Amino acid sequence: MTFDYNTTRKKLILAEYGRNVQNMVKYIVDLPTKDERNRYAQVVIDLMGFLNPHLRDVADFKHKLWDHLHIISDFKIDVDSPYPKPAEDAIRFKPAPLSYPQQRIKYKHYGKTVELMISRAKNIEDPERKQAMIQSIANFMKMAYVTWNKDSVADETIIKDLREMSNGALQLEDNVNLQRVEVRQATNAGRQRNTNQNKGRQNGSNRNNSGSNRQRNNNSGGKRY
Repeated sequence: MTFDYNTTRKKLILAEYGRNVQNMVKYIVDLPTKDERNRYAQVVIDLMGFLNPHLRDVADFKHKLWDHLHIISDFKIDVDSPYPKPAEDAIRFKPAPLSYPQQRIKYKHYGKTVELMISRAKNIEDPERKQAMIQSIANFMKMAYVTWNKDSVADETIIKDLREMSNGALQLEDNVNLQRVEVRQATNAGRQRNTNQNKGRQNGSNRNNSGSNRQRNNNSGGKRY
């Protein structure tokens, strides 16, 4: 006696429709007349829509079902489809692999985005808009610095790094204060509050347990054996 395992069967082309639909499509492909193929194809289309009701929320879901019918048949089914047959090359198209960025970042804690922003800011001709852009970049650099180093940073350091990264092309106006960035760290007082809260919850639980024990003793008449 031999068993029919999925590993010995033909691979499912669209697994969401199941093997029965794929076998029915294969049966339709081998039918001798187009009238029969058209009639059975419409039945299979209705079944595919019933098995995947979520496709009804997709625009032109009927079109998608007919495309899936052609794909399941490996583009061999010959029927009068109300929609144009999808191109086999378009279905099996593989995008080109993405190249991994191999760019050197001078200040890693600022990231590549800051370098791109500086490059864009250099090309701004409007002085007022350019100065606003420079200050926005400096504020972003301060936030990135604190996020990376988990420590406060002086505005002078940010201004110096901005000047070096832009080769002196971008400089802030005098008496400009950058946005304040706070570093939130757990303090000893906060840890002590959490400890006290945990102790309070534990003591409350103990009191509740003691009250429950006394209540059980009272209900039993207070007799001890």
